[in-house]
Order: sequence, then C-alpha cells, then structure tokens
Amino acid sequence: MSAGRERRRKAEKIRHLLETEGDAVHENVTHMNEERYEAIDRFDEFEGLRTEARRIKEDAVERLPELIEELRESVEANGGTLYLADDAADANRYITEVADAQDAETLVKSKSMTSEELEVNDALEEAGVDVWETDLGEFVVQIADEGPSHLVGPSLHKSREDVAELFNEVFDPDEPFETAEELTQFARDYLGEKIRAADIGMTGANFVLADSGTITLITNEGNARKSAVTPDTHVAVAGVEKIIPSAEDVQPFVELISKTATGQDISQYVSMLTPPVDSPTIDFENPDEPLGSGDGEREFHLVLIDNGRMAMREDDDLKETLYCIRCGACANSCGNFQHVGGHAFGGETYTGGIATGWEAGIRGEEAADEFNDFCTGCSRCVNACPVKIDIPWINTVVRDRLNDQRTPSEFEFLVEGLTPDAEGTVSLQKRLFGNFGTLAKLGSKTAPLSNWAANLGPVRSLLDTYAGVAPDRELPAFQRETLAGWFESRRPRAPNADASRKVVLYPDAYTNYVLTERGKAAVRVLEALDAHVELATPIESGRAPLSQGMISTAGEHAERVADDLMPYLDADFDVVVVEPSDLAMFRREYEKLLDVDTHDRLAEGSYDILEYVYGLLENGADSSALAEPDEKIAYHSHCQQRTLGAEAYTEAVLDDVGFDVVTSDVECCGMAGSFGYKSEYYELSMDVGEDLYEQFADEEERTLVASGTSCTEQMSDLFARNVTHPVELLDPEQ
Repeated sequence: MSAGRERRRKAEKIRHLLETEGDAVHENVTHMNEERYEAIDRFDEFEGLRTEARRIKEDAVERLPELIEELRESVEANGGTLYLADDAADANRYITEVADAQDAETLVKSKSMTSEELEVNDALEEAGVDVWETDLGEFVVQIADEGPSHLVGPSLHKSREDVAELFNEVFDPDEPFETAEELTQFARDYLGEKIRAADIGMTGANFVLADSGTITLITNEGNARKSAVTPDTHVAVAGVEKIIPSAEDVQPFVELISKTATGQDISQYVSMLTPPVDSPTIDFENPDEPLGSGDGEREFHLVLIDNGRMAMREDDDLKETLYCIRCGACANSCGNFQHVGGHAFGGETYTGGIATGWEAGIRGEEAADEFNDFCTGCSRCVNACPVKIDIPWINTVVRDRLNDQRTPSEFEFLVEGLTPDAEGTVSLQKRLFGNFGTLAKLGSKTAPLSNWAANLGPVRSLLDTYAGVAPDRELPAFQRETLAGWFESRRPRAPNADASRKVVLYPDAYTNYVLTERGKAAVRVLEALDAHVELATPIESGRAPLSQGMISTAGEHAERVADDLMPYLDADFDVVVVEPSDLAMFRREYEKLLDVDTHDRLAEGSYDILEYVYGLLENGADSSALAEPDEKIAYHSHCQQRTLGAEAYTEAVLDDVGFDVVTSDVECCGMAGSFGYKSEYYELSMDVGEDLYEQFADEEERTLVASGTSCTEQMSDLFARNVTHPVELLDPEQ
C-alpha cells in the first residue's frame, strides 16, 4: 500500500471512531480525570508513594529470576502449582490441559489484561469450554464481540444507551433495559448463575507476593473474589512483572492504583488470597445442604507469563514498561486518547501511552506501528503515572526502531534513486517535519516567495499526497528578517556592566524564522528589566527530529546546542527559552542525549521566558518599565510548560502586572507540533482542539494569548484570529 493510501486509510479509521465512539470515550475519561485530580489533591503522600512504588518495582524487576524461584517454593508449599509459560501458546496449552483434567465445561473469569494478551478465551472455547467474563465492562465487550478499549474500563467507548441497546438486542428482556441500575442488576444476576455453575474460576493478579504466594486483586466489583473461591479450581494468570517481594511492599500500590485509575480514595475490593484457600468447597447442586458441605478439594494453578518480558528486562529502553501497574492513567491523561480511545490508540491488547512498550515487547516493534504516532511526547502521562515511567521515551525509541525497519515507498525509490533492497529509510513525511530547522532557514532566505509558492493549490496537493501535510492546515509564514539578523543589526552594543543579570536567549527555529516578534519582545522585556542580553546561535534543539523518532539526529542537535551554550553558562549567563517544548528538551530529553554533567548544567541553568521575568520582578526589577496592561486576555498554556510546572509563572506575572486574564483549563490544544500538520491526524487534532474552542468561544473581546508555537497555530486556525505570546504583552515598545 502506498504511503498516501495508508494515510487515507488511517484517517478514515480515526474519523469512524470519532463519530461512533469518541463522545462516549471523551465523557467517560473526562469524568475519571476529574475524580483523579480531586483524589490526588487531597492525598498529601502522593508524590512520596510514587517514589516508593517505583523503587519497589525497580528492585523487583532487577531481582526477578530469584523472586520467581522464591514464589515457586511458596506456591508449592501452600499446595498449589506454579507454571512458568514461555509464551501465549505455552500458557494456553497448560490452561486447557488443566481444564481437560477437570472435565471442565464452563470457566468464569475476572478482568485480566494478561488473559486478553494470551487470547485464552479463544483457546478454551476451541477446547470445548464455555468462558464467561464476569467483570461488567468485559462482559459488555464479550457480548459485543469487541476488544477492550481501555486498560481499566474495557467498555469505556460505550455509553449507557449503547449498552442498553446491546443487552436488549442480545437478551430480549420482557421489559427493555433503560437505566444503569437495571443493566447492572441484570448482569449481576446473570453472571452470578454462571459463577455458581462454573467448573473453574480464572483471575488475574494485580500483585503476587514472592514470600507467601499471596495474590492481590484490586477491583470495584465483587466478581473477582467470587470467581477465585466459588469454583473448586482456581487458575490465576499473571505476567512475571507482577511479582513483588512481600506484603510490606503492597501498601503504596493499593494507595496509588485506585487514585490514578478511577479517582477513588481506595478501590471497593482489595482481596489478598493465598490459594488454594482453606474455605470448604460449595455444593450448589444441593441448595438445602449447609453452606460448605461440598466434599471436593480445592486446586490452584498460578500461570506466570514470560511472553517477551524477560527480554524486555534486558532492554534498557523497554525495561521500564515492566514497572506498569495497568492503571490506565497514561491513557486518561492523553489528549488524543481522550477523543479517539483505545480502538485507535492501542494494539491487539494494550491501549494508551504504555501500549507501545507492551505491544513492542510481547509482539515486536512492528506491532506498535499502527498507533505509535498518537503519542506526541507532551509528557503529561509521566506526571500521571504512579511509578513515573518515561512513556514518551519508550514511544520515541520504538518509533526510531520502526524507522530502521521501514521499507521506502515507490515514490522514494523513484525520486531518490534508492536500491531495491533499501531499508531503514525515514519516511518523507517524517524527514520533512524532522528537519524543520533546515526548511525554515531556506524558507526565510527566499521569503516572501517561499510562502506564496507553498500555498499554491498544486503545491499543497503534492505536499498532501507525498509528504502527508494536511491541505487544510495553514502553513507557517517565514520571515525574511530573522531574529538573529535583527539582533545583529542592533550592534555594536557594549556589555552592560551595570546589568543585574546576564542572559543568553535561545532562539528556537520558530522564534528565529517565523514568530520573530515574540523573540524581539523577549529581548526588549529582559533589557527593560535590567538584564544584559546575548543571543545564542540559532541551532535547532532536536525537538523536531526527536518527535519523528530520529534519535541520532536529535542527539547531534543536542550536542551542537550544548557546545554553543556551555561557554555562556561558564561565564555565569542564564539561559532563557521562549518555546516551552525546547525548554523541555533541555530539562528532560537531553538527559537521554547528553552526558550527565552537561545535561544537569543545562537543565539547572535554563528558564522559561516568563519564569525568568517572574524571578526578575520578585528580586526587585521595576515592573513599571514594562507595557501598561490595556487589554483583556484569554490565555492558554502550552502542555509542556504545564508538565514542567512553569505555567504558574506566566499567570502570576500577568496577574501582578494587572492584566484581566481568563485562563484555559483545557490541557491540550490538539496541535502537538507536527502532529496537527499530518494529513492522517488533522481531523483528530481539530477534534481535540474543540474543547479549547468551546472554552474561549464567548471571549471575543479578549486578546487570545498562548505560550507555545503549537498552541498559537492551533488557536489561530480554530478562532481565525491573531494569537500573541505573553511576553509580547509586556513589550515596552509594542
């Protein structure tokens, strides 16, 4: 399939899911997020427990081989059996053999993503065993013959009306189901009968304790413990990463998982079972007999799953995936997932940001190719993750590996003269966006001709067909006079010996070649507040290639930027950055691209422009040197500015100076750098942006203000109005 046809196929899939599942996903995830924020706000120990939980998982994964053997001894001492399955086929073979040995006809399951990974239902049904999901959400998708759309809420993509319609069609009740209570009661009664009649009960395990063989089940429905103890035989399936040393290590996870998953202070049910349990078996065929009069013996099988996990443990970049506790916070915090759901942003089993790590680890990198680009690297998921997994880096690494495996398109073979066995060629689309700095430099040198030519109908059509640039997205307008050129024209300027601070302003590609006015304003504002300003060499930070999975190229940019900025740091300059995504590179991503000392110095010595202005004002700079506030504004903060915790400084400065500000509480504008430019994602980008549009739609008298390039571009398209940067409001020469 050609690249153009593939993009159209993906765009059509996204469009279909937006129309059929998007509203339900958005409503349900929004509710979960609201509850999550409130639960975390009232829990003072949240950050400390995140650190502790990560430490426990790091230690457990490091000691995994020895913990497996300790767990084996514990399970066998309890009278159970532990089986370590190499892969899904091995696990399913063992489980079906257990069912055959029991002459089992029916099996009931509680919710388990690991069992979804194994596709154990299909294996059992092929062996003649009827399988029933007893979790309400899993029951819904089983009846609908669909896959889960979320790690925690399998049927998140369905509204109450959708479920009622499904149940009415499948079960044909005397009185049609309408309310959530009616649906829940029916499912409880229906599945209760299945549990009582089942020959085998299957559960997953949130955590497995090596020293005792205890499994911990954290749920909001009572079905898991019923499935575990009602049938005489209990089979638990769990990835090897679910093992932790002891009961002492459970508490942080119990506290965290409910808050990050659903926003509850604690889940409805926290069950710790050390099977086979001592409770007597139950004879449901003779209801008149006393409870516990059954004469059978309980049997327990713990099936531990490798299925690629031990190899992930040896992979420095995928290893952190094994810390995942399957809470779904990465999905809930993601702007794209909030609108399109896991049936787009997910693989065969796993969904959301962490899905790339899981699918790549258990099935190979190519299994993540369909959805990997939904991750835009904003890092909100990192702040939401209860064990601080660097999910964007995992996504970027897999994207890089997919680039290495890629076969060039027919167009690339034709135009670029590639050999028939060529591989590892980054797509034309990714090369275009990954080399924006070079493109911007060329566009600026030839402006305004370049701007005129780029917007010609035939050119836009070619850009869409071969490079996947959305034809409806307004292209950046390159400026003939760059920020660096303007700054140089102001010389000669002797160093200001009386200046309170020395600043080197980092000119990102957009500030230097496109949105030059915000760069000029930054210089003038800093000088008005008594800082001596120099301009760094315009070197692209590496954000653009990194977002396309071009890690080595990003690393080369990072080294050049560091070489340029380190002499300034040595001379006691502070580095000030206008574009939040580049500040995020300095503070976060450069940790992966540079040596430790260089990264630490850049991270500690770099500031967001309004963060720095705030510091100057707090330390005595005269705010009267700035422009007088004479307008009302509607302000939206860039997502990476928020994840860095820097958005508060902008709001504080604007408030202190005296602006009348309405601040957006929408987390994502939908643009996300190059994401909103890509043909296949344009409609999703605009759909995400609709939340922001609705918030500011009635603020027509206010000036639109945004702190990042992406937000500026998206808001310009959404509102068909000019958008300014906060520092431009403060410019004394505006």
